[in-house]
Amino acid sequence: MSTERLGDDQSHSGCPFCEIIAGRAPAEIVRHYSECVVFVPLNPVTEGHVLVVSRKHITNIKVDRWALADVMRTAAIYAHPPCNFILSVGAEATQTIRHLHMHVVPRRFDDGLELPWGDNAHLGREHRENAYAFYNGSGIDSQIDADA
Repeated sequence: MSTERLGDDQSHSGCPFCEIIAGRAPAEIVRHYSECVVFVPLNPVTEGHVLVVSRKHITNIKVDRWALADVMRTAAIYAHPPCNFILSVGAEATQTIRHLHMHVVPRRFDDGLELPWGDNAHLGREHRENAYAFYNGSGIDSQIDADA
């Protein structure tokens, strides 16, 4: 299965993460792993904030879920609670670089960092009722069966 593009117009050469991984762009590298590279983002939001970036240029996590597992497994090494794991998929979800990566963001009560959804508890009740309908018929069962 190809790990390149799936309905995407971004080329490898235009990808800042591919440039960092190839050594053509500067970054504060924390560590290289066989499947991922860990580095400090340009604008870390807390002390210890790192990015765990797949070595594969993957713009859609459904293309290679094993690469997603590699990123998550590597991110777990850097999880010193309390922390957030942040993985955004799509511009609507605040993803700005179309390359599989996860933020590991250490937290403390006085860090001033707010989660993106703020005080939206009232939406939870409405969305909880619609969750089953959202995924029912989406083909998710066949994807799970294929991985089993």
